[in-house]
This record gives sequence, structure tokens and C-alpha cells, in this order.
Amino acid sequence: MNIRNFDLNLLVVLDALLRERSVSRAAERLSLTQPAISNALNRLRSQLDDEVMIRTANGMQPTALAKSLEEPIRRALRQIESSLNANLAFEPAQAENRFTLALTDYVELMLMPALAAHLEKAAPQISIKVVDLGREFPLQALESGEVDLAVGRFTELPARASHRRWLEEDLVILADQSTELPDPIDVDAFTRLRHLWVSGAQTKGMVDSWLESEGLSRVLSYVTPNYMMAPHLVAATGMAVVLPRRFALKYQQLLKLQVRELPMALGSFALDIAWAGLRDKDPALQWLIQSIHTLELQPPS
Repeated sequence: MNIRNFDLNLLVVLDALLRERSVSRAAERLSLTQPAISNALNRLRSQLDDEVMIRTANGMQPTALAKSLEEPIRRALRQIESSLNANLAFEPAQAENRFTLALTDYVELMLMPALAAHLEKAAPQISIKVVDLGREFPLQALESGEVDLAVGRFTELPARASHRRWLEEDLVILADQSTELPDPIDVDAFTRLRHLWVSGAQTKGMVDSWLESEGLSRVLSYVTPNYMMAPHLVAATGMAVVLPRRFALKYQQLLKLQVRELPMALGSFALDIAWAGLRDKDPALQWLIQSIHTLELQPPS
């Protein structure tokens, strides 16, 4: 196919149809009429010699060809948009951007109250959507524009991702007041505790990696992906959990729990803000990144 004979405006329509799986919702997304979207779909079918979108019992679904084009087109449109916006001044007070952030519930608790308060004052028309940060780094979602930022602990970042340090954190033990915790606690006493592990977006945590390196292990009585569930389980069961210090200190006061230092020197770990490198010059996104970076979070007590 000769690209000079292809109407590139149709790619914007195709992207909207692939996102929405609906002519009416695609029309709403692009501020066009339904007949205009239907006409564009017919032209896409003609130029691609493919049905593109097919009506099924579950709504409109893309053909194999359309599905194969989804990510390349979305990435190309995002690159064009970023390039066109690179030299435009960003005015947060007038901005109406919608940002999607991929976070763990721990990061959401630590970050979003301060960020939401900042946006309410500096950019009141900007909206935020939070999605769960899974175990795999969401590079595809970042490059497609499905997600704008990911904030978390990343052991490895793809070359196409950009990042900036958000904060440093370390770990402590959180337990119910009824649990006997010597102060200081040694490794032997630590391994004998009934442990709850918050897996978050990890396959193995810092504690278990250290224990394994020393030929030791601990019994995990309960595993959860949710940080915010952990303190409540600790308060109800007598289990102990290792959590980031800032998070643990919040719940120590709220649920009248006790905090102890770990018996092993694990050091701190980094939490980073990450985004698609192709958006390095996107002024709106870079403003949001700078806003997150300069937020004054409540320090650990």
C-alpha cells in the first residue's frame, strides 16, 4: 500500500474504534457524529480491504488485521501528538487533561492525597484515573497512551522507558500489641513469627531474598497483594508483616500497632516515576512528573 494514497485521518478513527469497540462511543470520543464515524469505517474497510471491525454478541470486535495494527498506530499517534505539543506552553490552570496512573495501593495511599490536593489548587480541571500496577512493567500501556505514568519499585526498566526518582524507603516490622516482639529482635526470633507477606507487584521480596542468601527461610501464613489489607489482618490475627516505614507508621497510630526494626540490614529501596520515552517532551506530562517529584509528603515519624 502506498501511504500517499491513504487518508491518515482514518488512523485516528481506527484508534478510537479499537479503544471503544463502539461507533457511538468513538464518535463521542472524537466529538464527531455517528454517521461520520460509520463513513470513516467504510473507507477504512475499502482502503485496507478488510472488515476492520465486526459486530458480535459482545459488541464490535477487531479483525486480526485491525488487532495487529492497534499498538503500532497508537504508538505512532502518541509520538506525533508529543512532537506537535513539544513547543507549546502548558497552562495547568486551564488544562483539561485526563491522566491515568498505574500504582500499587501503597503508592496510591502515599502519593494521591497530596497530589490530589495539589491538583485541586493548581490544575482543578485535570482528572486522574488510577489503575493497578501489575507485576510486569506496563511499557506497552505507556507507549499506547493507555497509561501515562507508572510509580513504583522497578528492579529493571526497559530502554524505551524514562524514569525519575520519587523517594527512598526502608522496611520495618509491624505487629499487634499482643505479639511478643523483643526489642531489638534477632533473626531467629524473627523467623519464628507468624508472617504475612504483601506481594504487591513482586515475585520475591527483599526479606526472603536475604533469608535465602543466608540459608534461612520463614513460614508465610498469609499472602496478599494488597498493602492496605495487611495492617488490618495484623491487628486481627497476631501475625507480623514487613512493610515500608512510612506506611507502617501511618497504621501504627491508626490501629494501635507496634513497630520494630528488622534484624537484618537490608538498606533502602527506590520508588521511581516511569513513563514512555517518546513522551519526554510532552509538556503536560512533564508538568505532572515535576509536580509529583516536588510534593511534600508527610515524613515518617
